[in-house]
Amino acid sequence: MGHILRCISPIDGSVYAEREALSLDAARQAAARARSAQASWAARPLQERIALVRAGIAAVGEMNDEVVPELAHMMGRPVRYGGEFAGFEERGAHMAAIAEEALADIAVGEDATVKRFIKRVPHGVVLVVAPWNYPYMTAINTLAPALIAGNTVLLKHATQTLLVGERLARAFHSAGVPKEVFQNVYLDHATTSALIAERAFDFVNFTGSVGGGRAMEQAAAGTFTGLGLELGGKDPGYVMEDADLDAAVATLIDAAMFNSGQCCCGIERIYVHERLFEAFVDKAVAIVEGYRLGNPLAADTDIGPMANIRFAREVRAQIDEALAAGAKAHIARKPEDDGAAYLTPQLLTRVTHEMRVMRDESFGPVVGIMPVADDEEAIRLMNDSRFGLTASLWTADIERAQRVGDRVETGTVFMNRADYLDPGLCWTGCKDTGRGGGLSVIGYHNLTRPKSYYLKKTTT
Repeated sequence: MGHILRCISPIDGSVYAEREALSLDAARQAAARARSAQASWAARPLQERIALVRAGIAAVGEMNDEVVPELAHMMGRPVRYGGEFAGFEERGAHMAAIAEEALADIAVGEDATVKRFIKRVPHGVVLVVAPWNYPYMTAINTLAPALIAGNTVLLKHATQTLLVGERLARAFHSAGVPKEVFQNVYLDHATTSALIAERAFDFVNFTGSVGGGRAMEQAAAGTFTGLGLELGGKDPGYVMEDADLDAAVATLIDAAMFNSGQCCCGIERIYVHERLFEAFVDKAVAIVEGYRLGNPLAADTDIGPMANIRFAREVRAQIDEALAAGAKAHIARKPEDDGAAYLTPQLLTRVTHEMRVMRDESFGPVVGIMPVADDEEAIRLMNDSRFGLTASLWTADIERAQRVGDRVETGTVFMNRADYLDPGLCWTGCKDTGRGGGLSVIGYHNLTRPKSYYLKKTTT
């Protein structure tokens, strides 16, 4: 028997699901099937591919009653939040709606002697390596546009959400997408790296850790395989003195704590103008003290366990180090905090950028809050990070937000919003957060390559 992949439920530490990883030979065969099927899939009319992807998305929605408790078991999100189908459908539907325009030929010019244009053609075989924290929404970001553009897709999902790929494949196959066109595969890291190094894929989209992104780049070195990488984050929020304080507190704290803080674009550090700082902290403490930590299957649970004990261990270490260095914790340990996956959400003040909790990705229910004197100090601190995914600015002045946003090193600037992915905008990052871009028209550009035509006409 080969390598067994096991999903350990954070609810109680039991094995929730397990699957055998494909051998290297079996994985090569899966990639070969995808390559054989790609040309005929790309030859289908665009509207047909769009319709099949839309039908696959709808089929996932029909599974939602089963998906919600399954996600709670696999990664700890409380059932009260109802799963991910709303965002999953929003993203997939948007990419379907813009496909015809996004993939249209670019006319350069035609006269009596020559016709010139640029086509968007699919890369070929796309590997999607999806994470566990939003397992359906992150997968559809690439799955829908890749299929619509004419690529075939292999989906390798995170072991923590082992069953998600099965459900997606079942849904899309039931809708009529051929099995060779979209395959869910169980791969270990070594096999994944070997396939990339062998040029089994024409494009790889990876969402995960910085270390995982480096492994992808190392595997692809010298192959010229295209990579899209969304890696770590340490997203800041900045509350200016003219902000709607109640709205800022409610949104930023939710963005820091929702999904037990396990959000790619969750808020991990907050800078508040000194005039509002004490009031902001008081309101934030009241919100977090009201959270109910517990079993995610219970209807009244606000925050479930972190997806894995090792993730909680890292967050606790960052908190303990900060407290030892002089930070102040504002939330008393909750009775349900078991010292393992169930972790008390925490607010820290008296923090500095010398502390890991303000530098390293936490990816958990903790946020440091610092006072700032003005925009200059806030910009300096927001940019004092090796990551750059989103930044959330709070002000009544849209021009000021744009001026500040222009100077923040980030992929997306929000004003009076946080922790949201608008499918009409390019989802991208800078610095150690990665490279490339998903969704929007640019998402289609990254999942295709340009092909130029210069057609000289004959004269008679």
